[in-house]
Amino acid sequence: MNSTNSSEAVPLPEILIFPNRLLKAETTEKLLNKLYDVPHVRQVNISGESLPAVLGAGPGKGLPNEHPERKVINVKGKEVELRLLVGRVFVEIDDIDHVQQALEEIDAICTDLFPFGFNLEVGRYSKYKPTVTDYAKGCKR
Repeated sequence: MNSTNSSEAVPLPEILIFPNRLLKAETTEKLLNKLYDVPHVRQVNISGESLPAVLGAGPGKGLPNEHPERKVINVKGKEVELRLLVGRVFVEIDDIDHVQQALEEIDAICTDLFPFGFNLEVGRYSKYKPTVTDYAKGCKR
């Protein structure tokens, strides 16, 4: 399958990178730059623990969050504000026939960057078409 249409019959595969620890900003920057160099990587999404700009609870509520990992990182020449400690990375591959090749390259990257260990899984983790709830809310993708 080789399609970028959002209404595709079979969703594009994703590789889930699940490090055994939350990633620091420096490691996240290195990982993202290396992932975008892997052939057939279409898109990379990250998720993790939020680092809000302003503290929302506790004795410092309303004060700026001066967390040392809330930084601006450079990803492929673009400045990106990192607002979370990365715990999962979702790598979408543009063609199901290239998943094994991409998986091997991503495994090598992760082995190099994560001495503390990680897990890799292949599947579909992101929404690829609107749900019934999306239609009810009037959202379209």
